[in-house]
Amino acid sequence: MEERQKNVSLVLAVNGERFELPCVDPSTTLLQFLRSETCFKSPKLGCGEGGCGACVVLVSKYDPNLEKVEDFSVSSCLTLLCSLNGCSITTSEGLGNTRDGFHSIHERFAGFHASQCGFCTPGMCMSFFSALVNADKGNKPNPPPGFSKLTSSEAEKAITGNLCRCTGYRPIADACKSFAADVDIEDLGFNSFWKKGDSNEVKVSKLPPYDPTKNFSTYPEFLKSESATNSDSSRRYPWYSPVSIEELRSLLYSNVMENGASFKLVVGNTGTGYYKETQPYDHYVDLRYIPEFSIIKRDQNGIEVGATVTISKLISFLKEENKVNLGSYGTLVSQKLASHMEKIASPFVRNSASVGGNLVMAQKNGFPSDIATLFLGLGATVRLMTSHGFEKLTWEELLSRPPLDPKTVLLSVCIPFKNAQSSPQTHSKLLFETFRAAPRPHGNALAYVNAAFHADVSHCNNGVLINNIQLAFGAYGTKHATRAKKVEEYLDGKILNIYVLYEALKLVKLAVIPEDGTLHPEYRSSLAVSYVFEFFYPFTDVHSAISGGLLNGISDISVEELSKSRNDGRISQGREQTLLSSAKQVVEYSSTEYYPVGEPMKKVGAAMQAAGEAVYVDDIPSPPNCLHGSFIYSTKPLAGVNGIQLESNRLTDGVTTVITYKDIPSGGENIGVLTKFGTEPLFADDLARYAGDRIAVVVADSQRSADVAARTALVEYDTENIDSPILTVEEAVEKSSFFQIPPFLNPKQVGDFSKGMAEADHKILSAEIRIGSGYYFYMETQTALAIPDEDNCMVVYTSSQYPEYSHRVIASCLGVPEHNIRVITRRVGGGYGGKAIRAMPVSAACALAAYKLRRPVRIYVNRNSDMIMTGGRHPMKVTYSVGFKSSGKITALHLDILINAGITEDVSPIVPSNVVKALKKYDWGALSFNVKLCKTNLTSKSAMRAPGEVQGSYIAEAIIEHVASLLSMEVDSVRNKNFHTFESLNLFYDNIVAVGEYTLPSIMDKLAVSSSFFQRSKMIEQFNQNNTWKKRGISRVPIVYEVMQRPTSGKVSILQDGSIVVEVGGIEIGQGLWTKVRQMTAYALGFIDSSWAEDLVEKVRVIQADTLSLVQAGFTAGSTTSESSCEAVRLCCDVLVERLTPLKKQLQEQNGSVDWPMLIRQAQTQSVNLAANSYYVPESGSMSYLNFGGAVSEVEIDILTGETAILQSDIIYDCGQSLNPAVDLGQIEGAFVQGIGFFMHEEYLTNEDGLMVSNSTWKYKIPTIDTIPQNFNVHVLNSGHHEKRVLSSKASGEPPLLLAASVHCATRAAVKAAREQLKLWGKLDGSVSEFYLDIPAIIPVVKTLCGLDYVEKYLESILAQKSN
Repeated sequence: MEERQKNVSLVLAVNGERFELPCVDPSTTLLQFLRSETCFKSPKLGCGEGGCGACVVLVSKYDPNLEKVEDFSVSSCLTLLCSLNGCSITTSEGLGNTRDGFHSIHERFAGFHASQCGFCTPGMCMSFFSALVNADKGNKPNPPPGFSKLTSSEAEKAITGNLCRCTGYRPIADACKSFAADVDIEDLGFNSFWKKGDSNEVKVSKLPPYDPTKNFSTYPEFLKSESATNSDSSRRYPWYSPVSIEELRSLLYSNVMENGASFKLVVGNTGTGYYKETQPYDHYVDLRYIPEFSIIKRDQNGIEVGATVTISKLISFLKEENKVNLGSYGTLVSQKLASHMEKIASPFVRNSASVGGNLVMAQKNGFPSDIATLFLGLGATVRLMTSHGFEKLTWEELLSRPPLDPKTVLLSVCIPFKNAQSSPQTHSKLLFETFRAAPRPHGNALAYVNAAFHADVSHCNNGVLINNIQLAFGAYGTKHATRAKKVEEYLDGKILNIYVLYEALKLVKLAVIPEDGTLHPEYRSSLAVSYVFEFFYPFTDVHSAISGGLLNGISDISVEELSKSRNDGRISQGREQTLLSSAKQVVEYSSTEYYPVGEPMKKVGAAMQAAGEAVYVDDIPSPPNCLHGSFIYSTKPLAGVNGIQLESNRLTDGVTTVITYKDIPSGGENIGVLTKFGTEPLFADDLARYAGDRIAVVVADSQRSADVAARTALVEYDTENIDSPILTVEEAVEKSSFFQIPPFLNPKQVGDFSKGMAEADHKILSAEIRIGSGYYFYMETQTALAIPDEDNCMVVYTSSQYPEYSHRVIASCLGVPEHNIRVITRRVGGGYGGKAIRAMPVSAACALAAYKLRRPVRIYVNRNSDMIMTGGRHPMKVTYSVGFKSSGKITALHLDILINAGITEDVSPIVPSNVVKALKKYDWGALSFNVKLCKTNLTSKSAMRAPGEVQGSYIAEAIIEHVASLLSMEVDSVRNKNFHTFESLNLFYDNIVAVGEYTLPSIMDKLAVSSSFFQRSKMIEQFNQNNTWKKRGISRVPIVYEVMQRPTSGKVSILQDGSIVVEVGGIEIGQGLWTKVRQMTAYALGFIDSSWAEDLVEKVRVIQADTLSLVQAGFTAGSTTSESSCEAVRLCCDVLVERLTPLKKQLQEQNGSVDWPMLIRQAQTQSVNLAANSYYVPESGSMSYLNFGGAVSEVEIDILTGETAILQSDIIYDCGQSLNPAVDLGQIEGAFVQGIGFFMHEEYLTNEDGLMVSNSTWKYKIPTIDTIPQNFNVHVLNSGHHEKRVLSSKASGEPPLLLAASVHCATRAAVKAAREQLKLWGKLDGSVSEFYLDIPAIIPVVKTLCGLDYVEKYLESILAQKSN
């Protein structure tokens, strides 16, 4: 053993470059190493939990015995650097880059418009590249030239674990599928490669070429020759790699591990994504070099799996064709296990997560594991190495024991293939089935309940006899997976019939009871019932029972056939399919009148973003002596702060100091936020006012040390003599805790409410709607870098939508003149409003720490803290009374709206008017309201994509749905009854719309035709009548969205070589602002000579925002900054055109012809001013305008689980004359999918103190590629000339988000169909159509409204039929 403990260097390669590391802290992750010790910044820190995919890289390992390289993707934020000795790492830069040329993956991502903010793109590319490399190594037939061996389905699945908040995934899927051998070229979406009318052959030839035979080597030759010695990084943190069980045993029981020394057994280290480490380990033991641990074999008796075998390896092994005949049961078990395990975590986590590690986490920590449940259902046995020797016991026995002690090691697991207890007469068969329901169907989400059922059944005269049954359930809110023993005992030896099944289900409900504090407990119990019902469903021929005859037996069909039928059976139909079907994008091009404006050019720098070369704030190299900060926040909503105590351990060794409000210099203010409505303190003083309130910043020599110190800090609170906090709007009303809404922001009422109510035939009084909050989930969290400069100055790099105000906040906080501060923002890795106001305190805290310590300081807020501190969307409680005619025409509406603004004003005073403007999309007859802005002890709620509008638009739909349900009318016809005429629209929106600009009625008509809305509505009706277990719904929703342009500045400078530099007030946050500005610059300078416009585009570079270079920049929000920035640039160009046109004429007369470089050379010679500044101020009469759009969505719900699939969404959106239809298309799709997240998935959970507890990728589920519409059709409408708009264009960033309400409304329709079914059986408690579907309509909510006891009621109805 001494041999293995000697100090040897760690050797690895990154993108072909050799790194030899003589001394490494073994707790260092690969991501920390790549980002701090190499020049490769493409892997990003998005979550630190393996939950987002931003940090994915390719790891390549060489096996000298097989002379083979194994390539697999990993989450570099979880992978320990010391585990990579002798490995090669490839990042996105390694595939290609600006200088050496991009990889075709990068080029296709750019060409398919699959990158917006770009922060997630390199990780996405690497996930896909890993799948590509491995597919092309496979034994499949060679693909046609230009394609890979990958299938379309594999291409989609390659990126199921990667999150993107911008694009809506559809273009990413298309970019990936363009490599697939089986792709239908016609199905690939809008891109910059093809022209209309291109044949399929031409299309293929225009794609950036991909040749798998010329793929660069992922593993450099020099590494093959290096001796792959195992490393022990340093004496202080030893890393051991034993090569035998004996060596492991002697190590664990040696002196080294005695005297309280802590040690960690390591395989993939993925557990740290769930269980955060805040304590250091004295020793690390890598188990992967012990051959017995990596064994994996299968024969007729069963499967043996070593503890270090990764989940991916086990899946691949189970899928392999086996030379040994496993028998039908062995084959069935292998298939079911593989299929289920593919839904665990994500590909890049499964590639390093070990089977043993997963099981040990389940046994020791109660991790809600799927594998633990599967193995329990199969009666697996385990082998352990203990202090006494070796022990073999069942997995069930091990689960019942106390948590394993640290020195007990799981060696392997054995899954037995049982033999049926049959004689030739009984035809006994073994069955095995697994189940899981989770927020995401294809993994990257923990299950609400998972299950594995094994049964031995045989056919007899009266039906199916259950000889033996094992029912295992897990993840439902208990410490471990459990067997439902009482249910098993009841069923054993019984012949299955409806009554037996009904009684068994009663017992299941009693067996599966979640512990107190588990979310959605009733739903989980109901899910367990659904699983058991679904398992036995084919054996009780209940379908015949519905139509009258009840067959308790299955005499005419064999058990084997029935077990097969379950795979494509009546319930689980359509489970296995490609995630997305074809999608259509119709883009109406503008005329060439404004060329190159209006062209669907690809986003500036998209390929560079894909390659990971785009520089975000955290990619800027740390200056010398740089420190790192992390926030300590309050976990109490209102409490005195008496002191802070830091825990001392080796992970917090590098802590320098703690910065609080006391460190603000004299002359400075305790200010962290400034808006036109008020300020917010940077730090809590002696009183923390909300959970998440910033108390201090810990400063340390690494981000990790700072984060651990902040996470483990103990804050001493004092709650004596302090009022109880206000956490709800009801408490705010009780205590009259309100913010004032300035009179100019008070929305206008319409008509006479009393008169309208008097005209009504029907009334709904005091109905209630509640809408919760939502979190931004930008991929790049809040971040800043502050560098002290000469003469008491400070340069701050920040990821901000509002650098100008950050500048003012920092100057006020430090007490220095504003010219001492310079704030720079190049690009933002996603904002959605969250980087406007909420970015200011991060920049200010960073600058304050740098000022105090006279050293550079950077802060990169970790995801968990970011989610807690940043606030989010405004929760609301709405009470409404509405009067309406029997025809469905609404005559009057009154709303009492309580908006939870949190602790400070932020920009909340704009929200009331936004809510009302959005709900004015219908003609309510008379509209009155009373809006209160409630001040509570919660994080300040801030602007979030469509702030107020998304709630207002939804409130309108909820009221329409309520009216329709009361009248028993079709919702769509009630919507139509209340559409605006041109006159009523102008009455509600103050004469804002010119004649011919009200395009909504024609949009809705077009939509009905293009989506076949009425035909599909009829088909859905038919479907629902014929299907008991799946129900569908469809909904058509309009939007009217008012936006306002704001003043902004611009600057255009022409350099000596004719290249052009542009600065604008708007920030590039992924919305394509730079791309549109570039096109506008070329168009506007093209007035000198229109033939130059195309070449000029390539000469334009838009540069970072710099608050000292360009003042009065304004802020990037409200969807109109792109067009305002374009107009500012056009004003600059007009000045330059005026200066250069006379010179051009003069040169033409002299030389006959003149080109751009010549003109600029001459202008330099003649001292023409080649720079122009402008400040665009929109005319007061045309600052605001309306946007129109419509969507039809169809969903299907699985009544047994509540799972909701969006089968199709069709959108038509009016962009005026789009400045860039490709960019606007991306905005429409991305906003819509973000809206799906708000309406369907994203649960914003807080504890009793108002502290957010769903603050991780494990708990907060934004949409993924498997939750977007399977068929997603978007039509970008060109509605022609709009005189007062910027080149007739209209906004696209926020309005389409509101259209996602169509998915929620369609889900409501499907739930209604389920309730109609219950009514048909005479089993409905309550009304068919009067129910409220929560936001988000997560699967427990859907299932609850369909009836948690739907299955029981169904069986009761059959039993009743039978007794009659």
